[in-house]
Amino acid sequence: MNNADPAQTTATAHAAPDFDAVLTAASRIAPHINPTPVLHARTLDAMAGCRLLFKCENLQRAGSFKFRGACNAVFSLTDAQAAHGVVTHSSGNHGGAVALACRERGIPATVVVPRGASRVKLAAMESYGARIVPCEPTQASRDEVTARVLEETGAVLVHPFNDPRVIAGQGTATLEMLRFAPDIDTVVVPVSGGGLISGTALAALGVDPSIQVYGAEPAGARDAHDSLKQGERVTGRVADTVCDGLRAELGTLTYPLVRQLVRDILLVEDTQTIDAMLLVWERMKLVIEPSAAIGLAAVLANPELFAGRTVGIVLSGGNIDLYQLSDLLSLASRS
Repeated sequence: MNNADPAQTTATAHAAPDFDAVLTAASRIAPHINPTPVLHARTLDAMAGCRLLFKCENLQRAGSFKFRGACNAVFSLTDAQAAHGVVTHSSGNHGGAVALACRERGIPATVVVPRGASRVKLAAMESYGARIVPCEPTQASRDEVTARVLEETGAVLVHPFNDPRVIAGQGTATLEMLRFAPDIDTVVVPVSGGGLISGTALAALGVDPSIQVYGAEPAGARDAHDSLKQGERVTGRVADTVCDGLRAELGTLTYPLVRQLVRDILLVEDTQTIDAMLLVWERMKLVIEPSAAIGLAAVLANPELFAGRTVGIVLSGGNIDLYQLSDLLSLASRS
């Protein structure tokens, strides 16, 4: 059996993407995605001390930006590659996105899912027709099971973030946002494995090299922040955050892009993130998950960085488990 880390295999098989790859991805996925709206809330502007524009990827197909990267990866396959199907590993949005993209192309999808994954996100994967293969909730188990399934099926791996096709696809959200609002001078996005922020930075700086790109990361899952500070990729930690979409580590492809292109990674406490989520629910009438609120939370927690600027924030997804809502609300600090 090949026990190599699938993330490393993907990284060594492909070169890092560039701005042209984002442009190509935008053309490739245009027939399949929702061009999501960019919304504005004056009340939140007043609270933040800057102009905020929200890219609503919670309204994307499959409920998150992840469909962009998955769609680009799946539809970039040759017919010969696609005939064997696609394998990925995911505890949430990426698995559902890959399953939906594969259904669109008419090919099989297998998702390796850690035990204990969100019921809502697991149900979405199944509803899109994915075959679910369980694994233990450790990176070692995830890698081992994924490698086994790849060997058994001969399928193509679409990694959640350490894949240039995925990175380029994720960048199309910011490309759309800047076409709608070219006066944006700062972009803030969530950070997990780094696919979104890498693609975002490629898109933003490709459009305008003066744009500042920031990442927002849970304080309980601060590997990206610490990786930038230490000058090397930090791995092997156990994440502790309610943001179930932000628990991965930067990959071997995404870390160099983040180090080169991103201005800083801002740390956010879970209570701040839940407060920001409730603000979006109340003020914008949008259902978003905690991971999607962290960008707004970072701006509100660092007013000196963003004062007077025009800030684009990617609301990354809306797949929240309502059965866990009472637990999330218990973390809110607002009275």
